[in-house]
Amino acid sequence: MADYTSLLRELPAVDRLLREPAIEEVSKPLPRSLVVQAVQEIIDSYRQYISEHRADQSALDKLSLKPESLAREAAMLADKKAAMNIKPLINATGVVIHTNLGRAPLPSAAIEALKAVAGNYNNLEFNLQNGRRGSRQDHLEDIICELTGSEAAIVLNNNAAAVFLALNELAAGRDVVVSRGQLVEIGGSFRIPEIMAASGARLIEVGTTNKTYLRDYESAVTENSAAFLKVHTSNYQMVGFTAEVETEELADLAHKHNLVMIEDLGSGVLLDLEKYKLPFEPKVQDSISAGADLITFSGDKMLGGPQAGIIVGRKDLIRYIRTNQLARTLRIDKFTVAALEATLRLYYDEDKAISEIPVWRMLTADAGYLKNRAENLASRFSAIFGADNVKVIPGISRVGGGALPNAELPTSIVSVALDASFGPPETFTEKLRNGNPPIILRLQQNCLLFDPRTIFENQEDRLIETVLFCTNYFRNE
Repeated sequence: MADYTSLLRELPAVDRLLREPAIEEVSKPLPRSLVVQAVQEIIDSYRQYISEHRADQSALDKLSLKPESLAREAAMLADKKAAMNIKPLINATGVVIHTNLGRAPLPSAAIEALKAVAGNYNNLEFNLQNGRRGSRQDHLEDIICELTGSEAAIVLNNNAAAVFLALNELAAGRDVVVSRGQLVEIGGSFRIPEIMAASGARLIEVGTTNKTYLRDYESAVTENSAAFLKVHTSNYQMVGFTAEVETEELADLAHKHNLVMIEDLGSGVLLDLEKYKLPFEPKVQDSISAGADLITFSGDKMLGGPQAGIIVGRKDLIRYIRTNQLARTLRIDKFTVAALEATLRLYYDEDKAISEIPVWRMLTADAGYLKNRAENLASRFSAIFGADNVKVIPGISRVGGGALPNAELPTSIVSVALDASFGPPETFTEKLRNGNPPIILRLQQNCLLFDPRTIFENQEDRLIETVLFCTNYFRNE
C-alpha cells in the first residue's frame, strides 16, 4: 500500500526521465527545451494528482510511476507540443461547407497557385507590361467581370468587410433602407444592424418580419436616403405567409429616386443550382441583369475558393470604394489573390468547375457512388469492430456555411455501434478528435456516423489507420 509521501518521493527527477529511451528517441528531431518542458509538465501533473488524492488510498494504489511509463507520456506530450495548432483533418460529418472546419477546401489548381506564390517573389503589385507599380486587384477584376457580367469588381478579406466598406463609402451619415425580415445575424454573432452602425450608415427598417412591399421602401425615402440594401437570407428560410420585393423592382425604385441599390447575396453562386437538383439560389449574374448597382458575396462558400468578400457592379461606385482609406485595412494578400484567381478560372468550363472544385464535387456527388464508398468503408470497419456492429444506413448531408439551409442531400452513412469495452462513445470520439489526423464525425444514439460525402478518397486509408489506433488504445488500456 503506497502512501502520499512515499509516492511523492517515488516520482522520478527530470534528468532521470530524460535518459529514458522513449524520451531520447523523441528528442532527436525536437527542440530540447520543448522536450524538457513536456517532462516537467508530466511530473508536475502526477505530483498534483497525488496531492489532490492524498486521502483516497484506492486512487493512490492504482498509480504507476515507472519511469518508462511516464517517459512515454512525456514523449507523446512533446510530440503534441511540436505539432502545428492548425492542421488538416478528416471531415466525416457530411457538412460540405463547414465553417468550424475551414469552410471550402481549395481545388488542386488553387493549391498549386499558392505553392508557386508562397515560395517566390511575384508580381502582386507590379505591372509586367510597363514596369511600374500595379494593383493587386488587377489580377482578379477582369476574370470576375467576365464571369458575372459586371462592369467592375473589388475583392476584400471577407463578405462582412465588403458590405461594411460599400456602406461606409456610399452611405456614411445617411439612411439605408432595409427590410425588417432581412436583418440577419451571420457567423460569430455579427449582425447586419451592427455592421451598418459601424459603417456610419443609419438603418431604416421597413415592412414586417414576414412581409415587405415595394411601397414600404418608397414611403421610407427622404432627402437623407442613400441606398436600399437587400440581404439575401442564405442562412435561413422563411416560409408560409411571406412577401419580399424582387431585385429588379427594388433597383428600378432606387434609380427612380437616385439611390444606390446594394444586394448582399452571401454565398456567391455562379452556377444554376437547379440544374444539379439543388434548391434555387440567386446567381450573381442574375442580380447584375436585374439592375442591382452593387452585389457582395463570399469567396469561400458556394464559390468554393479562399476566404474573400467580392463586390461587383457599377464602375463609378467601385472606383469610389477603391479610394476609401479603409480599403487598405481590408485588402487581400498574395495568397488570396492566387487561390481565388485559380478557382475562378475553373468556372470558364462548367464541367471542370463541377469536377475540380471540391465543394461542387461533393454537392453533386452521385447517390450510387456514395453508397459504393460507404459499403467499402463498412467492410473495412467490420474487420475492426465486427460485422454485427457496422452497417450502412440512408442519411442526409448538409450544405453548411450558412448556405441552402433547407437543402437535404441524400447520402449513405456508415454507422458503427461501440461496445462497452470502448467506454462512453463521447470518450472514443474525443480520442478520434485528437488522432493523427483528427477525425470529426457525428454521434447518434451511441453510434459513430461516417458520411463519405465529405471524406476525400485519398483520406480513407488514414481514416482506417487512425480508427484502428484508437481502438487498440482502448483495448490495451
